[in-house]
Amino acid sequence: MSVSHSELAARLRSAYRDGAVPPLRDGLDPLDADGAYAVQEINTRLWREAGRRVVGRKAGLTAAAVQRQLGVDQPDFGVLFHDMRIPDGGRLDPARTLQPKAEAEIALVLGQTLRDPDATPEVVAAAVASVHAAIEIVDSRIADWKITFADTVADNGSSAFFVLAQEGRPLAGLDLYAAGMVMEVDGAVASLGAGAAALGHPLQAAAWLAATIARRGDALQAGDVLLTGALGPMVTLRPGSRVRAIVGGIGEASFTFRGTGE
Repeated sequence: MSVSHSELAARLRSAYRDGAVPPLRDGLDPLDADGAYAVQEINTRLWREAGRRVVGRKAGLTAAAVQRQLGVDQPDFGVLFHDMRIPDGGRLDPARTLQPKAEAEIALVLGQTLRDPDATPEVVAAAVASVHAAIEIVDSRIADWKITFADTVADNGSSAFFVLAQEGRPLAGLDLYAAGMVMEVDGAVASLGAGAAALGHPLQAAAWLAATIARRGDALQAGDVLLTGALGPMVTLRPGSRVRAIVGGIGEASFTFRGTGE
């Protein structure tokens, strides 16, 4: 008998405290998007009831190479909560993570609510208040990152933390498609990429996100942060490292991966 969505959700919640769990094969087919989002939504509801505040969404699996790796033809999304944000230039205690990796992204902050199930890049562009360099710290509650599409969706898009550049820029005049990205770890280049890696264009990734959320009966709110997807390869984090992402024409963001007492 298959394990219920509620049981899978509880298993993922416990992993934050007790450590990573095996893949969710006993309750989810690897490509079961509806079941996986049902698990994600159970935990989102419980976390909100516990006082966590939603501050945006993240798009994942926006690179064609990663989609091919997992055998899917679509991105996914996860929920960003207020306590996932690390101040620009701040610290993230390694004890708060399991098997973290960092990726550089372009983030959009909305100035208007989006609830259009047919949202286009142009619709999203009109709603953007500011554009920021960002770093997403992804993590997996699935042991050894042995994830399928359903595993990562159920696990809130493998989300963990994010850093948003303190200063944003207006969208007008920016070339998000060609914006080059360099991510450094302790001053050495660790990842390279460009805006085009995010589903072909960060605004396209944001439009997919807005439309998908709307079709699920929800909306992106004014003030929400949208992480539009990795611009280059993920980098495994090691305690003590300083990570800095520079996105051409947009800005930079950084954090240090160490405890406050170190």
